[in-house]
Amino acid sequence: MTDPKRRRDELLRGRAASFALVAIENIGREFPNAVYHLMREPGDFPGRPKDIHPAFYGSYDFHSCVEMHWMLVRLLRVAADSVPGDEIRAALDEHFTESALGGEAENFRNGRTGGPYGWGWALTLAHELAGWDDPDARRWAANLRPLAEAVCATYLRWLPKATYPIRQGAHENTAFSLSRALPFARLRAEAGDPLLLLAIKDAALRWYADDADYPGAWEPSGADFLSPALTEAELMASLWPQDEFVPWFDRFLPGVLGGEPAALFTPAFVSDDGDGQIAHLHGLNLSRAWGWNRVADSLPEGDPRIPVLRATAAEHAEPELDNCSGSDYLVEHWLACYAVLYLS
Repeated sequence: MTDPKRRRDELLRGRAASFALVAIENIGREFPNAVYHLMREPGDFPGRPKDIHPAFYGSYDFHSCVEMHWMLVRLLRVAADSVPGDEIRAALDEHFTESALGGEAENFRNGRTGGPYGWGWALTLAHELAGWDDPDARRWAANLRPLAEAVCATYLRWLPKATYPIRQGAHENTAFSLSRALPFARLRAEAGDPLLLLAIKDAALRWYADDADYPGAWEPSGADFLSPALTEAELMASLWPQDEFVPWFDRFLPGVLGGEPAALFTPAFVSDDGDGQIAHLHGLNLSRAWGWNRVADSLPEGDPRIPVLRATAAEHAEPELDNCSGSDYLVEHWLACYAVLYLS
């Protein structure tokens, strides 16, 4: 039997170039675009997306554009020999200028922040760049630093006031946002600033530590691209050491070894790629695969649930890989990001 990690690496390298080309095209495609902009007075609306998002104006909306930039950086780091590196670097050079990223930071400082989903991906991008010893990456990371600082400040204002989690399977999901922000928060803590890490830990424990018998049978909703159950499990797996995570997971989803709840083990069916909400379900299959895989990584060696979770992850993910390019724009402006999240 092929080693699951080796299988994912082979799939990534076989498709990395197509993922990269889709992303390069999409981050420079300004229209169509779903602009989030709070109007404060008559006439207070941008003439075009690039007016408010000088770096992240493409790929249909801000958060999709941020995550596609992350994907390009990630591919350069982990599959450099399989992607058009010069084209990727040229595209990132065009978008990651000091001026453009300074404009994005100004958006945050002026309260035009979107939601926690985009915040989390922005810090995922910042973490990816900060951990890469590459001359271009160091320059891009420096240009991105004001935006990362503004995002961190936004989290620190919001998290202490957020009494309750949001458990839906789309952008507002709080567990996914915290998971995306967590690696960068740890990096800041290592550099002497633990405030974001402490805020994330506090929120996660308040919201999720006592959860048990999660109703995974209720998933999915019709427009989910995240599994509320698995985003939460993945966050706690990332936050806790194994000896704390495992008993929590035993209580959280006690029927996993027997394939229960069955809904979490059954790939979602997508009936219409041209409907942007229904098409979210493509992402659900890939994000579930990532979640199951992350949980499997966090269980002790020899745990009988591991092969069950690995097989379920592959069953969800592999049929979706063909949908990441050459499909409807409502799918391809974001889906490859979740493929790379799973495969790498």
